Amino acid sequence: MKVLLHYEDNENSELYKSLKITLPKSWKTGPTAKLLAQFVETYNANEAFSSNPLNEADVHLALRQEHTMIPLASDDVTVQAIPDRADVYICHGPSRTIQQAVDEKKAELKRKQEDLASTVACQHFGCKNRFPTGGPYPDCRYHAAPPVFHETAKFWSCCPTKKAYDWDDFQNIPGCLTAVCTEIKDEGEKQFLGGSDLREQMGTAKLKSIDDFNTAQAAGGADAAPILERLSAVLKEFDVEQEIFDQVVEGFKKDLSSKITDEAELLELVKTEVGSKLKATFKAIAADQLRIK
Repeated sequence: MKVLLHYEDNENSELYKSLKITLPKSWKTGPTAKLLAQFVETYNANEAFSSNPLNEADVHLALRQEHTMIPLASDDVTVQAIPDRADVYICHGPSRTIQQAVDEKKAELKRKQEDLASTVACQHFGCKNRFPTGGPYPDCRYHAAPPVFHETAKFWSCCPTKKAYDWDDFQNIPGCLTAVCTEIKDEGEKQFLGGSDLREQMGTAKLKSIDDFNTAQAAGGADAAPILERLSAVLKEFDVEQEIFDQVVEGFKKDLSSKITDEAELLELVKTEVGSKLKATFKAIAADQLRIK
């Protein structure tokens, strides 16, 4: 097993260092702290870095995941925590043991739960503020009308020209109005719009079949339910098992349930996400076909 250690957590690139290590057999089942100690010892022994000595207690190992560094616990088993030939980074900040990391996550979760219990969310569309029940109410930037989730597009009905296809990008679309937050919800207003609402607005609303109506009613009035049911039936013809389809749908529901609690809204978002993934898959196939030609 080999790993490549990098120290780049410094404004001065002249102090960067990389070290390739072939791990002894005993190190593989040992703690990752051995790797850190070896790197620090080698780094500090180099006179070129004498102006920036590293203290083993003040740095930790991490793996890069996209643009985020994921810290490794000092007592992680090396072969279990680090893939063979992985790039491992030495970052400033003390190492944590597995138990310390668990305790910190529990404490953070407890703080978030306490915050949720002691505050309420602003009821204006698109506002992310939370505040104590009864105020004081912070300044608010929000949208005048509900969001629209149609096929793979996500946008606010008051700002139809600003469309997004990723949930985070959609969440970051700035509001078009400013005021102060409110905890009063308008019960008579739809919380989101879908394709059927757009067709209705254009005077081309599609009539539901009896089966579609019954499926939607059984799912709490979710128009997306019969669409997902039909998709499941079609995919069976392509030997995609029902269990796999259900796993994908439940996975999306789990990921999105922290943002949406209403079942109809949740299924509409799931339909949008499934459509987005299928569209991306077909685009990738088409691109490969073009490359082959």
